[in-house]
Amino acid sequence: MRQIQLQKPGIENLVLAEVEQPEPGPGEVLVKVHAASINYRDFLIAMGFYGGPGLTLPLVPLSDGAGEVIETGNGVTQVQAGDRVTSLFWQDWQDGVATPTNRSISTGCEAPGMLTEYAVMPESAVARVPDSLSYDEAATLPCAGLTAWSSLTTHARVKAGETVLLMGTGGVSLFGLQFAKALGATTIITSSSDEKLERARELGADHVINYKETPEWGAKAFELASGGVDVVIEIGGAGTLQQSLAAVGLSGRIAYVGTLTGMNTDLNLLELLGKNLQIHGLTVGNHADHEKMVGFIDEHGLSPVIDARSELEQGAETIAKIAAGQHFGKLVVTLAE
Repeated sequence: MRQIQLQKPGIENLVLAEVEQPEPGPGEVLVKVHAASINYRDFLIAMGFYGGPGLTLPLVPLSDGAGEVIETGNGVTQVQAGDRVTSLFWQDWQDGVATPTNRSISTGCEAPGMLTEYAVMPESAVARVPDSLSYDEAATLPCAGLTAWSSLTTHARVKAGETVLLMGTGGVSLFGLQFAKALGATTIITSSSDEKLERARELGADHVINYKETPEWGAKAFELASGGVDVVIEIGGAGTLQQSLAAVGLSGRIAYVGTLTGMNTDLNLLELLGKNLQIHGLTVGNHADHEKMVGFIDEHGLSPVIDARSELEQGAETIAKIAAGQHFGKLVVTLAE
């Protein structure tokens, strides 16, 4: 079988390899992977910026994929051959809060990933796919989808009538837009592209801000929300957090999920006190929340937004592409029909 392997740090060291098809051991399942999707973390891992010195190489990248269970090992009870499943980002985090034990092994980093024609995974590391989603669509859920869902529901507890601010038009933000609208919230989204903002309007965005034309977009969002937004999904980090602080109103909540513009910044602590703010860092979510998200998607007929599809041979190129930030939604690698 074929798979992409990261042999050492650097995009140029992602190679297409031929290996033996694996067999599932006790408690494991063998999945024929139909599709996998790219997240920014995958680029950071490939470049050697994420995972630390303990990363075992060669590594099969990508946390997110979907496929069909074709064989199960002894003791597997929750899935069976023929089930359509996705991977889970955290392989052992089934429910409750994160702990050093349950949040230690992630797919595509500490454990082999999904950019492979066949993947062996623990039974605990897969979840069923609803009939309403294709494999390509389901492959976008484990990281980007669940990050947006956890931000809005588990942590921010968004209610109908509140206002949510979203940054850019990548996977997390577009999932956030779709979820927020289905939850009854008003949405504001930012981008440097008027074309992308128009597409976001078509998806249901109530307000849009071109942040190049409006550098103080936090103040603009505060104004559009008539006294500040209630929730921000903060994906930028150092370069955007000050604007997020300006955007939120009294008792606002910031779900901090990314560092696209840097990791270190000065923080005005008086602003946190004065606005009674909550800033909550989170890394994706657990299996129970994944199941709730999938049920919500099924109930509301939501369709993940896919920008482009590529083949396995273009896996390295597709991982590199995400760093350019030109996509609208998710980048998917299709491995099988």
